[in-house]
Amino acid sequence: MSRPFGGRRGERPGPLVLAGDVGGTKVVVGLFRAEAGSLRRVHTETFAAAEFDSLEQVLASFFAHADASPGDVDSACVGAAGPVDDNATYTPNLAWEIDGDRTAAAAGLGGLHLINDLAATAEGIGLLSGDQLATLQPGEPDPEGNRAVIAAGTGLGMALLPRVDGRWVPVATEGGHQEWAPRTDDEITLLRALRVRYGGRVSVERVVSGPGLVAIYEHLRRAGFAAKDPELRDRLERTDPAQAISQAARAGTDPLAARALELFVAAYGAAAGDLALVGLATGGLYVGGGIAPKILDALRAGPFLAAFRDKGRFRELVERIPVRVVLDPETALLGAALVAARRA
Repeated sequence: MSRPFGGRRGERPGPLVLAGDVGGTKVVVGLFRAEAGSLRRVHTETFAAAEFDSLEQVLASFFAHADASPGDVDSACVGAAGPVDDNATYTPNLAWEIDGDRTAAAAGLGGLHLINDLAATAEGIGLLSGDQLATLQPGEPDPEGNRAVIAAGTGLGMALLPRVDGRWVPVATEGGHQEWAPRTDDEITLLRALRVRYGGRVSVERVVSGPGLVAIYEHLRRAGFAAKDPELRDRLERTDPAQAISQAARAGTDPLAARALELFVAAYGAAAGDLALVGLATGGLYVGGGIAPKILDALRAGPFLAAFRDKGRFRELVERIPVRVVLDPETALLGAALVAARRA
């Protein structure tokens, strides 16, 4: 695999860079060769985050299987799902504390630059080709306009991409932890239930995330919307519950799951539309994360765009904003590799 990112052809082979993407459920680590203006994959591995206590342990396992040692790495960058301050962060959905300098020393790396995972995704968007994006709304893209990224998975991430001096500059945010604003009577009822569950405050992430979909489903079940299907009940206990609910909803086998997914998709669209307004994303709104590609048919069905466009006096503005789903699951990893290559 080779991804162009700029540079002159004919240059000598470039540095070996280490990239990482630390999410709430999995950690992806890769080695890339930055050469001739492109990123060439050398080795990548995916790890279950719950099986490790730290990023240091993940990197030790990675290098145990890689055909390279930490001393061979010229530059390293890791995107992590948390706010980064002084090259350190904590991951709210993983309970890890990551210090880039300490991790580099423990792993034998010359250094490790830490960035927010959505900033890494934002960096990687420019490397994607057309078949790695699915269009929900063509809009009228402004080639010089700002962009924004929203990504639901174990949590909810957001990033801004303002256009500055001819390039898009990723700006990390913790927008997923802002207050959730219900729009309908059903959502107001859901908010009341979640306020009880979480002791008052309800963030957008409590609704628009994998655990959020499960919370919506359980709320509807307790409210008596429909009985829990015995087959789905068994699957909820054996597999990832959010995935089981979305699969049952899309298969049309469970009305409770279908309604839960409908509410989830609408909340996702509303949050995406709010972010598009905050970032004035006339250059495009990108929907990343692990959930969106798996429910692409549901995102195209109607509730997502209806909620995205439901912005009162600014409806005409958001209707002109292109909305695309990021299909490449390694976009954040590629973005981190790009940052590492620039720093090499």
